[in-house]
Amino acid sequence: MAELTFDCVDVRPLRYAASPTLAFRLRISELSGQPVHAMVLRVQIRIEPQRRRYADGESELLTHLFGERSRWGETLKPFQFATVSVTVPGFSGATEVDAEVPCTYDLEVAAGKYFHALSEGVVPMVLLFSGTVFGKGGPGFWVEQVPWHTQAECRLPVAVWDELMARYFPDVAWLKLPHRTVDALLEYQARHAIPTCEAAVEQLLAGGP
Repeated sequence: MAELTFDCVDVRPLRYAASPTLAFRLRISELSGQPVHAMVLRVQIRIEPQRRRYADGESELLTHLFGERSRWGETLKPFQFATVSVTVPGFSGATEVDAEVPCTYDLEVAAGKYFHALSEGVVPMVLLFSGTVFGKGGPGFWVEQVPWHTQAECRLPVAVWDELMARYFPDVAWLKLPHRTVDALLEYQARHAIPTCEAAVEQLLAGGP
């Protein structure tokens, strides 16, 4: 049987992607000396929020996700970030491949809310691996499953996330509103001759008519 280990050696924004994408650089090692003909890998990525500390400002923004801080011992649990598939070409010894993960800045999504609340530090993550390994040896090919317990830790810098989102959404965030709310905002904007939706919201927040 193949003896595999996995490490996440880097995370970076993917350049020239059509949408925001993080590239998780994976190093895969085969320790028994058997050459690997190919591998179809499934990578499940989970955020582990209980593994870091939070400043007061971050805690306040995370209240709507995890509840009051007094309850975080119960509510601060790992949650799903993404699941992607990676095809790994043949190798002997070790190889490196990218797991490309599409990202969203939607603040209705738990991961979007979480990243938006963080001002610095890192995001603790765990990568869980499964899939199929194809090898060639002896009279022919052999096939086996990636062991279910294989995993790797990753510490994604908040600065990397901020850099990624700044490329696609510089100095903005996104909110999902019902059609009736958008219609009412546009009517308010027209009624008061306000040039932009942003200015209309600012006027309302300031206690405007």
